[in-house]
Amino acid sequence: MHKGKRGVLFVFSGPSGVGKGTLKAKLFEEFADRIAYSVSATTRGPREGEVDGKDYFFISRQEFERRVKNNEFLEHAEFAGNCYGTPRAYVEKLLDSGMNVVLEIDVQGALQVMKSMPECVSVFILPPSFEELEHRLRGRGTDDEASIARRLSNAASEIRQAHWFDAWIVNDNLDKAYDELRAVYLASTLHPAHRPGLANTILEG
Repeated sequence: MHKGKRGVLFVFSGPSGVGKGTLKAKLFEEFADRIAYSVSATTRGPREGEVDGKDYFFISRQEFERRVKNNEFLEHAEFAGNCYGTPRAYVEKLLDSGMNVVLEIDVQGALQVMKSMPECVSVFILPPSFEELEHRLRGRGTDDEASIARRLSNAASEIRQAHWFDAWIVNDNLDKAYDELRAVYLASTLHPAHRPGLANTILEG
């Protein structure tokens, strides 16, 4: 890796059931030595098997609120009485080391990150159709009707926000969708902004 190269922050978003996790896993499999996953901070207690600093950074609500006040999160939100946030210093440290960082997050969180770190590359994963998304959600067999209706309502709201993102990928065929994601990833890492001084270094020998 060229000295001085800064990593790229990739923000993945898209409706539940669209296949974000599968695409992300393929990206990590191919670029394991150059890519890291962002770890969130949370006020909820650790579940069995979860490790502090690996699965989450487990902190108190008082500490979380202090960090919010000090602008120490790229984004933060509250779900079911617990707070979650992406630590700015942790992400910056990874990027400064030359690692690329992936943040899989909902649309509202993604918009916060774009505002906090405008140089990030944002990717929105779309279903081929709304009907297909419903079919996939039902096919998982993990949600009741109320949950499916809520997820579909959220999906419609999220898709209306897709225009804020840098790239759209329709996950109709997994291999094709991954080829497109891979292209976005590689193109972003080759941008001059992430290779400061490279041309001058070559000229100077």
